[in-house]
Amino acid sequence: MGALSHFNQPIVYTAAEQKHHRVTKMNVEHEVTLLIEEIRRLGSKNADGKISVKFGVLFNDDQCANLFEALVGTLKAAKRKKIITFEGELLLQGVHDNVDVILLQD
Repeated sequence: MGALSHFNQPIVYTAAEQKHHRVTKMNVEHEVTLLIEEIRRLGSKNADGKISVKFGVLFNDDQCANLFEALVGTLKAAKRKKIITFEGELLLQGVHDNVDVILLQD
């Protein structure tokens, strides 16, 4: 069953809206793939044998800054897909620089 509006009516998307949703989904998946590569590049194995990197290292890396328009959003998407994990719901520059971002899939 499709999505429902606030009035329990089916939401009908135009062809352009459907294409936008497909493109957006593809972009998120692509950015998550790039994030995995960057975690591998910048991180190191932790005591559990998983690759881990500090959020501040990711956030302050020039290559990451050029790759990701919204690093925090990409991190949330990857966490939702159980590709990475980190403490808390949201990471903020400065406040969470020492939080480990851990790659769950190798």
